[in-house]
Amino acid sequence: MTVSFLFTTHILLGKVHFDNYKIEDELEMTMVCHRPEGLEQLEAQTNFSKRELQVLYRGFKNECPSGVVNEETFKQIYSQFFPHGDASMYAHYLFNAFDTTQTGSVKFEDFVTALSILLRGTVQEKLRWTFNLYDINKDGYINKEEMIDIVKAIYDMMGKYTYPVLKDDTPRQHVDVFFQKMDKNKDGVVTLDEFLESCQEDDNIMRSLQLFENVM
Repeated sequence: MTVSFLFTTHILLGKVHFDNYKIEDELEMTMVCHRPEGLEQLEAQTNFSKRELQVLYRGFKNECPSGVVNEETFKQIYSQFFPHGDASMYAHYLFNAFDTTQTGSVKFEDFVTALSILLRGTVQEKLRWTFNLYDINKDGYINKEEMIDIVKAIYDMMGKYTYPVLKDDTPRQHVDVFFQKMDKNKDGVVTLDEFLESCQEDDNIMRSLQLFENVM
């Protein structure tokens, strides 16, 4: 299960390459249906500088000219990074984690706020965000089936790059081991506190959370 959790952390952002978005590239600005909050406000609310936000917005608008992205478009964009697997279900769960207001669309503000946490947030912030991803029904707990669904979606997305070739019951086997470790009071669900404590006890997970800190 530790391996599965690391997959989650490593691929939360797909293969985002920020250096593809050049501020100096004077592409003609497209009229959008939604314009983000002032960059000064976003700068105050995130861990990005104004210049970095300009870069991110240019890239976001290039992919989403309307200023918002719905789930179907999000899946199409995300699937490009995993052509050898089926990324649709994982993209669905990831979209719901980005769509914090449950409106069915992700605005630039939603995107950059999540990105700020994943790239430059504290350990606690990153783990809380990941807990929210696993908490599919948003009831404040992670049950074993939710964890299995996420892990299976990860393996489906990795496709033939999942090595060694996995049996159909492998995700459940991995979750059984890790869930037992996380569910400290054995009540059948994992609370946020249990999740935080268990993850911070695992050196592999803690190392994985540091991978994106120097991306930008």
